[in-house]
Amino acid sequence: MPSDPLSATFAALADPTRRAILSRLSLGETSVMELAEPFDMSLPAISKHLKVLEHAGLISRGREAQWRPCRIAPASFKEVDGWLGGFRRFWDANFNRLDDYLQEMKAAEVAKASAGRKSGIRAKKIRAKKEKQRGRKSG
Repeated sequence: MPSDPLSATFAALADPTRRAILSRLSLGETSVMELAEPFDMSLPAISKHLKVLEHAGLISRGREAQWRPCRIAPASFKEVDGWLGGFRRFWDANFNRLDDYLQEMKAAEVAKASAGRKSGIRAKKIRAKKEKQRGRKSG
């Protein structure tokens, strides 16, 4: 297992079974037996997954008489969220710049279309004026 906490967290999250266990625990604490139900694997295999999650600080396990509840431990998730925050700001800034550029392109297109309509109107007025003048000359 990786030695630094962030690497241990990402290593634990790399497995789909462990992510499924975390998804279930996000609904509330539950027992190991209940966690194992949807998986086609032995209890010792589930227990190994739980140990990896616990080592990464993603879950905590308790002991209440015969019941051994598992629950989400939010500290490691906060660390991951903090690390991802820099990337979130990076992508937000890039998407904002892209949105600004698209708005500029739309504005330029609208201006171009408007200019085309104005020149079309001017051309119609000129043609109408010429036709009117022709009508006077022939009459």
